[in-house]
Amino acid sequence: MSVSSYKALTENISSYMKKLGGGIPEVLQSFGAMNHAANKNGALDHKTKEMMALAIAVAIRCDGCIGFHVKALVALGITREEIMELLSVAIYMGGGPSVMYATNALAAFEEFSE
Repeated sequence: MSVSSYKALTENISSYMKKLGGGIPEVLQSFGAMNHAANKNGALDHKTKEMMALAIAVAIRCDGCIGFHVKALVALGITREEIMELLSVAIYMGGGPSVMYATNALAAFEEFSE
């Protein structure tokens, strides 16, 4: 695992996001608006969209993304069975490197579920 704590990672990123937002408020506000718009319930519900985002995060190997999307999914009630199936699709789409990052997403799930 490349990250020792996903809780610490997401807290650290959040603190720097605030600083970043203070320096480039229009960019971060626009990103936040895009996030809100993309995650609204529509043909797909928010949980499904977060599951898609996590699968992409694993496939592109983004630890911060894994942390934030797993945290959101735990809050939305994802089960261990659902995360395992999600990770199987991420591995399929991302190949060998996604296997390594799927283990990171599982570690983040276990940490946030404690």
